[in-house]
Amino acid sequence: MSDNELGVLLRSRREALDPAVVGLPAGPRRRTPGLRRSEVAALAGVSVEYVIRLEQGRDRRPSPQVLAALADALRLTPAERRHLLILTKAAEGAFRCRGAAEAARTVRAGARALLERLSPSPVVLLNRLGEILAHTPAYESLAGPTGLLDGDGAVDPPSLPRFVFTDPRARTVFPDWEHVADEQVAALKQGPFRADGAMAALADELTVTAGEPFTRRVATLPGLPLVHGVLRLVHPVVGELRLAYETLELPADDDQRLVVHLPADAAATAALDHLHGRRPAHCVPSPRRQRQAIDGSMCTFGAAPHPAGRSPDSAAAASDSPIVAATRGRGSTAPEA
Repeated sequence: MSDNELGVLLRSRREALDPAVVGLPAGPRRRTPGLRRSEVAALAGVSVEYVIRLEQGRDRRPSPQVLAALADALRLTPAERRHLLILTKAAEGAFRCRGAAEAARTVRAGARALLERLSPSPVVLLNRLGEILAHTPAYESLAGPTGLLDGDGAVDPPSLPRFVFTDPRARTVFPDWEHVADEQVAALKQGPFRADGAMAALADELTVTAGEPFTRRVATLPGLPLVHGVLRLVHPVVGELRLAYETLELPADDDQRLVVHLPADAAATAALDHLHGRRPAHCVPSPRRQRQAIDGSMCTFGAAPHPAGRSPDSAAAASDSPIVAATRGRGSTAPEA
C-alpha cells in the first residue's frame, strides 16, 4: 500500500494531461499517456531529477513556490490544488493532531433538521470513514432492500466502503462497480489518510478483507472524489435506477457530508415515487432496463402496499417526518442531539 500520496497525485495528473492543453504536440513517438516528466519540469521551472524525486516520494516537502509552479504546469483545478496542499501538510505532520480522533458519529440537531427539510428525497449522512449515520425514509426505501444498511450489528453503523469492497451483493447493486469502488477509495483518501488513526485502521481492515481490489486503488488513485454525478443502482423491486447525486459538505467540526440523490430520468422518478408510497407509479421501462432488473419486476407498478387500515396518503405523510439514525443498526429512531 502506497504511503506516497503526493507522488500518486502528481503522477496521475501528469499522465492525465493532454499535451495539446499545454501547447505541446502529441506526436507519434509518445509511448506513455499524458506529459513526460521532462515536460512537466520545463513548464514548472524545476529539474527533471526533482520531479522524479517528488513522484517517487524521496522528497515530500516542496516549497510553496514549487507547489504553485507544479500546480500551474499540471493545470490543477482549485480542488486539486487544495488537496495538493493537504498532502504536503500531512507529510510535515501538521495533521497528526487529528490522528487519534475517532470519526464523528454524533448527528447535530441542525444536521438532522436539514435532513428533514431534504425529505422526501433519498439523502444519507456520512462521516469521513463512509459510515452511514442517518438518512431519510426515502433512502431507507432505496438502499435498505439492497443490503447496504445491514451494518455490523449494534456496535458499528453501516459502512459504504465495507459494503462496496466486502459484500458480494455490491457488484449486483452497482452495475458500474469499478467506478463506484474508485470513488470510495478517493473519498477515503481526500484527507491525511494514514496520518488519521481511524482511517488507517479502516484501511488496514480493508487491506485484509478486500485485498487487491482495494490495495491497488489505494496505491494508484489520488484523493479527489467526484462531488456530483450519476449513479446506477439496481433495486430488488424496481430494477435499475439512474440517480443524480450531489455532495454537500457540513462544517469542518462535523467532519460529515450529506449525499442527496435525485432521479436522473422519468423512470427513476416513477420508481422512487413507488418506493416511497407517494402514488402508484405507471412507467414503461425500456426492454433493456426490464432485463437488468434483479427480479424482472421493473415497471409498471400497482399501488404501493400500505399497512392495514391506512391510506396511501397517510402512509406517505407518516414516512416523510422521521429521520432514521444508523448508528445503532438499521431502522432505529434518531436520538436527540
